[in-house]
Formats: sequence, structure tokens, C-alpha cells
Amino acid sequence: MLEWVARFFWPFLRIGAFFVAMPIFNSRSVPLRVRLILALAVTLAVMPSLPPVAESDLLNLAAVLVAVRELVIGIAMGFVLQLAFAALVFAGQNIAYSMGLGFAAMIDPQLGVQVPLVSQLYLLFATLFFLGLDGHLVMIDMLAAGFQTLPPGLEGLAREDLWTLVRWSSGVFSGGVLLSLPIVIALLFVNMALGIATRAAPQLNIFSVGFPITLLLGLALIWLTLPAILQRFADTLPATYELILKLLRA
Repeated sequence: MLEWVARFFWPFLRIGAFFVAMPIFNSRSVPLRVRLILALAVTLAVMPSLPPVAESDLLNLAAVLVAVRELVIGIAMGFVLQLAFAALVFAGQNIAYSMGLGFAAMIDPQLGVQVPLVSQLYLLFATLFFLGLDGHLVMIDMLAAGFQTLPPGLEGLAREDLWTLVRWSSGVFSGGVLLSLPIVIALLFVNMALGIATRAAPQLNIFSVGFPITLLLGLALIWLTLPAILQRFADTLPATYELILKLLRA
């Protein structure tokens, strides 16, 4: 009986932590009950193919260590994918501040903080793009396959794996800068031109003229560069999957 409970409990911890940290599913718009049902369904689906558990006693110190390791593995998988979406949020913030939309912000249902509307737009399209590519199914498939290469037990993520996650997180800033750089540079030249015009004609009201110009130009550039940004986001997904497989020893 204890072995059967352990075969259910250890995978459920990893899968539940994964759904808590994974984008889309960790959104506040997704009720906790839905995430719990999804975690239970995936756990019951992968249970028949699981290898024998190394620790079947749930009432000792070793069981606590196994539980912590399973939670860390699930959260790490979701965190890696979360960084791919965070790069879009960072890019949207850079663009919004450059075009004068930094004051127009709303609550992000995933992060729970205020982000500019441009970031919300990028997140919306990226989420639809990710679901259209069956990215959620790929993640669940890797999650199920990870129990074969990294079964529940005392062996978890190594110290080098944690440093890999830290180095991967730096890609949020570099990726966000690269995504927003074309629009930010274009708006910078526009602001320089408006500054020169103001010096040439001091009677020109720069706020009444410059703000509509930068806003309309920024919206036009967002529309023109949106396919390229989504393509760049799609190009980062294989590297994200590869890192997750590396963490799972696959």
C-alpha cells in the first residue's frame, strides 16, 4: 500500500510544482482547482510507466529530501520556460518607455505585477503562438519522459544544474534588449529629430507634437516587427526544451 501511494505521491509533487511554475497554467486567471485536476490527471496517466520508486516510506527524513528534490525539479522546468516569456515582457517595457506608454500599465495575470500594455500585447500573442505550436503538449511529454531518466529518489538537480539556470536567466535581459533594439533605436532618432526641431523653433510645443508622433510611430513599428519578434520567440523554444532535457538527464 505504501509503495502504491509513493508511486503516486512523488510524481504528483513534481507535476504539481511544474504546473505552478509553468507559464499559462500559473496565471491567476487559471483557478487552483483546474491546476490541481490537471496535475492529478497527468500523474494518473504516467503512473503505469513509472519505474519502481527508490523510497516508499513517506514518514522518514529521506522522504522529506525526496519531496524537496521533486518540487525543485518541477519548479525548475517551469522556471526555464517562464524566462522565455519574461524576455518578451522586458522587451515590451523598453519599447513602452521609449514611445511614452510607460504610464499605461495593467496587472499581468501571470506575474501578478503591473507591466506596460506593450508587454501584455507580446505576452498575448506569444501565448497563442506557444499553444498553436503545441508547446504545452511538448512540455507535458518531456515531463512524463523525465521520470524515466530522472526517477523520483534521492538524486536530484546537481549544483552545476543550478548554475546553468542562473546563467540561463541572464538571457532574459540580453534577449529582451535584442527584441526591442530596432524599435528603441528608431524612436531614439525620432526624439533626437524632435529635440533639434525644438532648438530651431523654440515656440514649437514639443509635448503636443512629439507625443503623438512617437506614439503613432511606435505602434506602427510594433505592428511591422511583430512577426519577427514571434519568430525570434519560436527560435528560443528549442533551446529552452534542450535545457529542460539536460536538467532531466535526457
